Amino acid sequence: MFDPSVYTRRREELRKKMDSGILLFPGNNESPMNYRANTYHFRQDSTFLYYFGLDFPGFNAICDIDEGKDIVFADDLTIDDIIWMGGQPSVAERASRAGITITQPEKALKEYLKVCLNKGRKIHILPPYRDEQLLYLSDLLNIDIQKINDLVSVPFAKAVVSMREIKDEHEIYQIEHAVDTAYKMHTRVMKMAQPGIWEREIAGIIEGIALADGGPVGFPVILSMDGQILHNHFHGNLLKEGRLLLTDAGCESALHYTSDITRTVPVGGRFAQKQKEIYEIVLNANIKTIAAIKPGVTNRELHLYATEIITDGLKQLRLMTGDTKEAINAGAHALFFPHGIGHMLGLDAHDMENLGEKYVGYDDNVQRSDQFGLAYLRFAKMLKPGFVLTVEPGIYFIPSLIELWKKEKKHSEFINYTNLESYLDFGGIRIEDDILVTDTGHRVLGKPIPKTVSEIENIMTL
Repeated sequence: MFDPSVYTRRREELRKKMDSGILLFPGNNESPMNYRANTYHFRQDSTFLYYFGLDFPGFNAICDIDEGKDIVFADDLTIDDIIWMGGQPSVAERASRAGITITQPEKALKEYLKVCLNKGRKIHILPPYRDEQLLYLSDLLNIDIQKINDLVSVPFAKAVVSMREIKDEHEIYQIEHAVDTAYKMHTRVMKMAQPGIWEREIAGIIEGIALADGGPVGFPVILSMDGQILHNHFHGNLLKEGRLLLTDAGCESALHYTSDITRTVPVGGRFAQKQKEIYEIVLNANIKTIAAIKPGVTNRELHLYATEIITDGLKQLRLMTGDTKEAINAGAHALFFPHGIGHMLGLDAHDMENLGEKYVGYDDNVQRSDQFGLAYLRFAKMLKPGFVLTVEPGIYFIPSLIELWKKEKKHSEFINYTNLESYLDFGGIRIEDDILVTDTGHRVLGKPIPKTVSEIENIMTL
């Protein structure tokens, strides 16, 4: 945990952003895999971690804005628990590490909220994202489960976003540590990506690296020769010479701050000419887009800048044609680059996505597009110092999408479908880095992970 003063300061700042009422923070509980005693790895709710730091199941909390007090609700372990888990600090001891002086048993929370509701006081909740949270809130607030989302407080969600989107020095340190672990993960992939190796062998090794460095992977490992499938979690292929291996993987620090890095490498250690040509386009988009990051620029502008670089590169290879800006305005580039340039990063890989992308990535000044491809841009608003974001351009050859658009003659004035025939078995390339927005520009976080053609080929053949 951070120093208690960090959590106290955060809660005090949050109170100033809210007018009145009770801010309810239900923590996460254990989730059974196949029977109650055999659980998945516990992961605490990220907003609960941000304001309270208590990384234990069965903890809930409130901030009473009107009375200016914070209360943690949880139960001390019984002797039956201690037999299996060993001696543990009391709830009061744990709460004190978050600057909390008032604790009550878990069952007292329902009565506390009942009294508040009877007095006509407002209970603010954030959007629940687990089914068990819906059930718990339904019981806690004595309301039909179908109506829980009607109670979600937009001011509460916006207040949390406004705080969590700005990372302080403690958070940046945690993210950078996670990127340094990702360096170990991705360089290991580069050294292992040889013909005859199973994808699962490499995926298992890099997940072990994450665990050995203090935290689990930040999201299920994406590692596949079929990189044209954007989030491909299947690891059952045997690596073959001449294929590309895309790995999108990061890890959590001990305090759950996450890295998110993508590299694409040639199986066997040498890019074929066709692969190198596409790779250089993606790398150019990655490097130039990162160079353009500074406060006051919108991430939507960065996305469109990357699409111009990608479109111009594909035109040089005669896969696209026509005016670049016209092609982008029409959405023709999305056949090759159907996702956004990146997203916010912090306690979540897609930071704060559970609070609502319309608050995290958009605001009154920047609205989401409904155009295919651009609609998938998770984060579009103006950059501020303290933002941490990913930059992850890519080029993908998705056979089913190509066949569909060709059949419909979609954007045929911009896309050379005849020349695309020889790329149907190509796969996909994505290159992703984690970037901090500074007062004057930006900083790429962590130890530089090889990404030029020569850097990758050199490390793969050492």
